[in-house]
Amino acid sequence: MGNNDAIIPGFDTDKDDSLTIVLRKAEGIPRGIFVYLSGYIDTYNSSFFQKQITKIIDSGYINLVFNCSSLNYVSSTGIGSFTVFLKIVKPKGGDIVLLEIQPKVYEVFQLLGFSQFFNIKNTADEAISFFTSGGSATESSVFPLIISCPVCNKKLRATKSGRFRCSGCRSILAINDNGEVTLG
Repeated sequence: MGNNDAIIPGFDTDKDDSLTIVLRKAEGIPRGIFVYLSGYIDTYNSSFFQKQITKIIDSGYINLVFNCSSLNYVSSTGIGSFTVFLKIVKPKGGDIVLLEIQPKVYEVFQLLGFSQFFNIKNTADEAISFFTSGGSATESSVFPLIISCPVCNKKLRATKSGRFRCSGCRSILAINDNGEVTLG
């Protein structure tokens, strides 16, 4: 993992057993970087996480793509960290994309109401396209979308297709690419 030091000198000086961070420059994204997260983010390691991501931002990277495919858990404190990063990069003209987020991690974002603040994509190509198109969603997408739970009628915001749990009645919902909702 010494490759991180090649991108940001001194990055690998600090380590945490519960969270591994691997960096890769994002070719095609101005001032962009892929941040691969493995493990979990909670109250105990969130200060390490914030310190490491601050190093990235201080090095001039303002378009951050967090690959969350190996991120097993994020507490509300961890989600707060992502919000802090968004508040730092937005005024600098940057943005954040969360990539390949696991359903149980996405559910935490959704239940806490934070899924609407983040750009959540399924592939690296979608993330690159988001940044190269000026940070706007493609016109053909129906997302983000406000839906009503077919069981309890609670209004929910969906940022992508997939299976989700209603924060009101806990029913599992499936939302297809066209924004159609079924019990899932």
